[in-house]
Amino acid sequence: MPSTATTSRAQSGDPGSPSEPAKPDAPATPGASAGGPIVVPPGLAGVSVTDTSIGHVRGREGFYHYRQYSAVDLAERRTVEDVWHLLFSGELPDSEQRAEFTARLAAYREVPAGVRDVLPAIAAAAPAPLDGLRTALSLAGAAQGMRPMWDLDEVARREDALRLCAQVPTLLTALHRLARGEEPIPPRPDLPYAANYLFMLTGTEPRPEHSRAIERYLVSTIDHGFNASTFTARVIASTGADVAACLVGAVGALSGPLHGGAPSRALDALDAIGTPDRIDAWVRDRIENGERIMGFGHPVYRTEDPRSRLLRRTARELGGDLVEFATAVESRVLALLAELKPDREIHTNVEFYAGVVMELCGLPRTMFTPTFASSRVIGWSAHVLEQARDRKIIRPDARYVGTPPPQPVPEI
Repeated sequence: MPSTATTSRAQSGDPGSPSEPAKPDAPATPGASAGGPIVVPPGLAGVSVTDTSIGHVRGREGFYHYRQYSAVDLAERRTVEDVWHLLFSGELPDSEQRAEFTARLAAYREVPAGVRDVLPAIAAAAPAPLDGLRTALSLAGAAQGMRPMWDLDEVARREDALRLCAQVPTLLTALHRLARGEEPIPPRPDLPYAANYLFMLTGTEPRPEHSRAIERYLVSTIDHGFNASTFTARVIASTGADVAACLVGAVGALSGPLHGGAPSRALDALDAIGTPDRIDAWVRDRIENGERIMGFGHPVYRTEDPRSRLLRRTARELGGDLVEFATAVESRVLALLAELKPDREIHTNVEFYAGVVMELCGLPRTMFTPTFASSRVIGWSAHVLEQARDRKIIRPDARYVGTPPPQPVPEI
């Protein structure tokens, strides 16, 4: 971790973040005394805090990548397992490596019996799967004897991360089904990642086009720069904590309404509009009243979110009335935003068509954000493993703005 902060274009941001345009980059300025703290913008906006070889978001270009490859190209051409291998190992697998890695991950999907036995109680206490995941992940780490990364070599850290990432879909789908009074469905080692996820969720082997559509979504959301949850995971990793602790912290950050995404809320907006003849009145009313329209705007992208382009194509391949209606709504929202907010750069973001794709593939809306988490845990883990190599704790300073000390202590 560098000892001083430098500024650059913002890398952070994810579904659900506020849609205000990014402020101009602010230069870092020295503190009040020589060698004092570096003064940075609120929220670390535009500040590069470390080096990474995992990926980057180039918001003004509408482009992001994993390692040296376009993330969108990977989503269109490769599997979740391939991209997982890329982020953990630094290279895309060949056919032999793919077969070995995929089989290994499939063998890790089962959760320990002690964790499985407690899942009904977790689901009863926390009906929202993402809330239950925090407890289940912590328990899974403890049940498998995961030790602080400070005490492990890189091979052991990677093994812990592989196990937990493979188990997250099993935990999420089990918690969802238990909260609905249904029995969890064990994972199928013969199914690839996306198909197995849909199978554990619904109990039915999915149609190939649905598996592929969800796989595109999962790959496109595995990583996205130094967003709040990724940074949280890296801060925890810098303390030398175990992998499970890092991932629990990341899930906690993702649960915040400014970060976790709102593809279900974008669909709720489509439901509220209802019919094509109501689009203009509904949208115009929201814009004129300063209300946010879910699925539009992003804190980093100053052009269309590349994930939105990918998922729009995916939705059109699936087809149907919902896609036609969503396309009509998108067109009118963008036109009215250009008319009523000509000074703003607001474009469609990943949430809008993510919700459409997941709805068409049979996912319940309560599982939209957990599905996002099921892929992002792979990106979090890649960052955790990278951070663990640094062996230096992240320990920034803060500006004290309270009453000047020392003040006399009052007598009672």
